[in-house]
Order: sequence, then C-alpha cells, then structure tokens
Amino acid sequence: MRLDKYLKVSRIIKRRTVANEACDAGRVEVNGKVAKAGLDIKVGDIIEISFGTNKSKYCQHKRLLGKKMLKKCISHFNEAYK
Repeated sequence: MRLDKYLKVSRIIKRRTVANEACDAGRVEVNGKVAKAGLDIKVGDIIEISFGTNKSKYCQHKRLLGKKMLKKCISHFNEAYK
C-alpha cells in the first residue's frame, strides 16, 4: 500500500492530500530514510513524521487490506524511543 494512503487509512493524517504534501516536504521518513508518497509500505516498517518540532514514530504490525482494516494497525512510540 502506498505511504500516503497508509497514513490516511491508519488515521495518522486525516487527508491523503495532506499526507502527500508532508511526504513532498520531506517530513516523513520510513526506516530512517526520507520517503516519497508512492513508497510501498511493508509490515515492520517504522514511519517517523515531523510535525513542527515534534517527531512521532509508528510501526506497522499488520497488513492493511484494501479499504478495510482488520485491526488498528499501528502502535505509537513515545518520543523517548529512538
């Protein structure tokens, strides 16, 4: 699944266009590398998003299937996790 769609479906970011803009601005990293909106997200990827001075980390634990989620697919890590 595309990164921008994953961010929207998992409710990390409310709109796909906003997710796309965040990726284009270089505020989204996957596994420590700046990621584009079209990157294919896999189970186990760690996504880090910068919102101003705050950084949030997420990890995909289960696979999203189309428009439905089997379970809530992410866990939020505290800022202390590095």
